[in-house]
Amino acid sequence: MMSLKERITQEMKDAMRAGEKLRLSSIRMLLAAIKQREVDERISLDDSHVLAIVEKMIKQRREAITQFEAGARTDLSEKEAAEIILLQAYLPKQLTAAEIDAIVANAITETGAATVKDMGKVMALVKTHAAGRADMGIVSALIKDKLHNPTGG
Repeated sequence: MMSLKERITQEMKDAMRAGEKLRLSSIRMLLAAIKQREVDERISLDDSHVLAIVEKMIKQRREAITQFEAGARTDLSEKEAAEIILLQAYLPKQLTAAEIDAIVANAITETGAATVKDMGKVMALVKTHAAGRADMGIVSALIKDKLHNPTGG
């Protein structure tokens, strides 16, 4: 089975052959980020590290979209949105809201978390189950909400 990095490299070649400019530039940007981290840390990244880079790039694109929309630059926000879609193709199947809710509830029970001060413990446990499969910003808000309102409201 091919690693995520190998798959991305193969898809770059496919995009090049097909003349898909946006897809090619997005994949090249991703590969450059992977290579940069490998050079900086003198390691070869495994799939979990590559996923973390993909997630970070998606987060950066979402932040850029907010900025571009505030500046009425829909052309640029649409380009960022298209890149998000391309990058999301490298993430594992995303969890449903119900699945995320169950993972968070289990993590709170497992860690014995009672207040927002325990959020770090809960978040660490949730990350082991949901990394790459859920938006951690949404997960974080859900944990905070559950620890503020343990009875659900």
